[in-house]
Amino acid sequence: MKTLQNPKTQKRVRRHTRIRAKIFGTKDKPRLSVYRSNKFIYAQVINDEKGITLASASDKAGKGKTKTDRALEVGKIIAEEAKKQKVKDVVFDRGGFIYTGRVRAVAEGAREAGLKF
Repeated sequence: MKTLQNPKTQKRVRRHTRIRAKIFGTKDKPRLSVYRSNKFIYAQVINDEKGITLASASDKAGKGKTKTDRALEVGKIIAEEAKKQKVKDVVFDRGGFIYTGRVRAVAEGAREAGLKF
């Protein structure tokens, strides 16, 4: 694990490392990974067996709404992209972030659009 200056970031990376030790995306059930920065939120559907990203989405294009509303839209977009790849079930990877706010909105948006996890 690489050392970072910010103690909060160090804690998040440590939590994410623990989570990743337990979560693994397969062909049948890939991993839905969420990353939250101060401005934007990103989501990817990843097959860890092959090490490839099947689908990705971010809220960089969304404007005018609140961050939480944009995160909900990212969840819906990532679910639609995953459906195009014939993915119905995923494993949710919150990336060491607390499951509240924008991270939860991505999960709820993906569930609304038809992903199961």
